[in-house]
Formats: sequence, C-alpha cells, structure tokens
Amino acid sequence: MIHYILQVLFFQLLFLLVYDLFLKKETYFNYNRLYLLATPVLALFIPFLKMEFLAEAIPQNTGILLPEVFLGKKPSSEIGTQAAMQINSGLEINWWYLSYFAGFAVNCFLFLKKYQSLNRLFRFRKITEEKDFKIIEVPNSNIACTFLNTIFLGDQLSEIERSQILSHEVVHVKQKHSLDLLFFEMMRIVFWFNPLIYIYQARIAGLHEFIADDEVIKTTDRQSYYQQLLNTAFNTQNISFTNQFYSHSLIKKRILMSQKNKSSQLSKFKFLLLVPAILVMLTYVACSDSQQADSEEETIHETTNENSEDLDQTLNELKKINEEQEKSQQYAYAEIDKAPAFTGCENLNGDARRNCTTRKISAYVGENFDSSLGKKAGLTGTNRVIVEFKIDEKGNIVDVTSKAAHTSLEEEAKRVISSLPQMQPGIHNGNPVSVKYALPIVFKIDE
Repeated sequence: MIHYILQVLFFQLLFLLVYDLFLKKETYFNYNRLYLLATPVLALFIPFLKMEFLAEAIPQNTGILLPEVFLGKKPSSEIGTQAAMQINSGLEINWWYLSYFAGFAVNCFLFLKKYQSLNRLFRFRKITEEKDFKIIEVPNSNIACTFLNTIFLGDQLSEIERSQILSHEVVHVKQKHSLDLLFFEMMRIVFWFNPLIYIYQARIAGLHEFIADDEVIKTTDRQSYYQQLLNTAFNTQNISFTNQFYSHSLIKKRILMSQKNKSSQLSKFKFLLLVPAILVMLTYVACSDSQQADSEEETIHETTNENSEDLDQTLNELKKINEEQEKSQQYAYAEIDKAPAFTGCENLNGDARRNCTTRKISAYVGENFDSSLGKKAGLTGTNRVIVEFKIDEKGNIVDVTSKAAHTSLEEEAKRVISSLPQMQPGIHNGNPVSVKYALPIVFKIDE
C-alpha cells in the first residue's frame, strides 16, 4: 500500500510540474481546467496499468520463494508458539489504519464546520430569484462569493460594484465551478495526507477566477474592471469550496492574466506533453514492479541458526519469510506465462500447476534430506537451510547453492536438490526461460 501511495504522489507531482512549467500561463483556460480535474484521478489508476511491452520481453531470472519444508514432526512448543502468535497478531492494533481514519474523521469534521459556516449565509431571507440562479443579500456586509447556483452579495456594495461582481459570479454558476471545488474537497477528505491535493485545489480556484474574468471583460470596460480589483477590498468567508470574487493573493495574477494576449493555436500542442509523461509513468510502474520482485528475492539470502532458547525469534522470522513468499509469488509468477512443472504436473495450468510442482519438490526434499547431519555437527534447536537453484531452459536443475549453519547441511541440501528429476521448463511468450527458486528447509534438533 505504501508503495502504491508513493507512486500516486510521484505521478501527481509530475502532472503538476507539467502544468506549472508549460500550461499554467496559457489562456486555454477550459483545457487547463480539464487537465487539473483529470490528472489527479488518472494518477490513482496508472499504478494498476501493466504494459508488458514496456518491461523486459523475457525475464532472464525469475525468483520464486517456495514454502518452507519442515522435516520431521513440529514440536508441540513450536505449534503452541505459532498459535499464540496468530492470536496475538489478531489482537494487534494496526496503527496505519488507525492514523488514517483519525485523519479522515478530522477532515470530515472540518468539512462539516465549513458547511455550517456556509449554511448560515442561506438563512438570510432577502432572496432574488433569477432564471438560472438566485441571489442572497447578506446584511451589513460587502461579501461576494458563489456556491453552486447561489450568489451571496453584501448589501454594502455599490450598484456599480454589484453589477460587475454579479457578471463575474454568474460565470461561476453557469460553468459549475463549485462542483470542481467540491470534488477536491472530497479528495482532501479521502487523501488528507496528500499535500498535492491542496495544491491542485489552489490551482483550479485561481483558474476559475481567470475564466470568469475572461468572460466579464468581453462585455465590460477593461480599465474600470481593473480599477475595481485594485481599489476595493471585500470581506470574504474562508470557505474553500466557494468561489470568491476577491482573493487578495490572486488579484495581481488575475490582472496580469486578463491583460495577456491569447495563446496561439500552436500552444495547444503543449497538452501533448501528457503522452510522454504518461509513458514515463507506465515505464516506471513496469520497472518498479520488477525491481520490487528482485528486492524481495534478495531477502532469501538471510540464514539463521537458533537453539531452543531462541525458538520465539526463529518463529517470528519464519512468519516474515511466509509474508515475503506471498509478495514474491505475486510478482514473480506474473512475469511468466507458465511456471516449470514437476513430473506429473505438466498437464495442469496456472495455480494448479504451480501448487502441484511445489508439493512434489517439498515432498522429494522431505523424503531425501538427512536431518540427522545437524545433530552430528553438534547443532541444537530449530535450524534453517536455504537452498537456491535454477530450472533452466531445458528443465535441468543448475546453479545450486545453499547456506546453513554448518557445511555438512549445505552439502546435503545441494545433493538433494541436484538429484531432483528433470522438469518441464517455464514458458514465456512461447519460449522456454530459466526460473530461479529458493527453498527454506526447517527442522528441529532435540538436545
């Protein structure tokens, strides 16, 4: 989940950089509006898109971590400890989820508080109904803002001010700008931890003002409109999902943007920058998945030898290996069309083929591995041997290596794995491929 969140943050940041560097100063306001609305959502889905042609056509070494092979009967103390671990893990508090829902709840509360402030404005009774909108006059105020199809205007505004501001706010109503801001309010609640959503909302709020100014100056004296922006300061409610006529931080930008010449038709081609940006993201997704599988494969090199006093530590590490195994399978198996098959499993497909091969390899090792070598070497407690090997393009077992607390166990692991029968090789895009495996062998030596 953290990997997914980091990907989304990276993609949204890349989209914002493209906007700020290439699109922000262009006068194609409605294109920019669509860009700001679409790209944060697109960034949520790109991590799920897997483009095989962007990754390596044939993976050379696909690492698969097999389940542990337990030799002999598991000691009762181990079974009891595992049961205790499962019970304890069920009672553990997931602080990540707790933190997320705490932030979610706080942001819901803040949203309701903003809505309550807005709701107070709806209580004023002096309402003028128009065809597409209504105007609520706020007494003893020079407020000017819009929410959905309602325009709030203070009764302290002069007639000239009221006329120009009303023209501006009507644009917000007709183009439904409040829905954009509500959309980002919902994004802020769900993704409250994401600072880029706040930047997106600020960008689109400013863009709304540029759009409204652009429409107003088509029918209003440009100089008087600028003069009004410079000379008048209105009180505004601090409600992030309303369009406000006067945002002091935006006044200079609005004037400069409204004086800017219209962008040329060639400027529209800047939006094609989305294509290479998205290709970069898709390539990143394809490569990061492969790298994550490789990094998970590296964890198999850790070996541990414990005596009976370290049994709890051993079991915790085995539990971690199980989790790593599940992750490794998720990525490794996805990279090849058909996993290698043990004799008798060739006619199966998918999970059935993999599970059959895993069972037969585990059974073969369990029947042939001499665990008494550990006792002869003076080892006690729970021991683990990790053996790595490849099933090459011809189905042969090659490149066998092992790690254990004693060389006799390493040599025994190599002997057993090397004696595995020839298998049907893995297949990818119709071609046989080499597949790398790792197998943990675990056994208990009584003192």
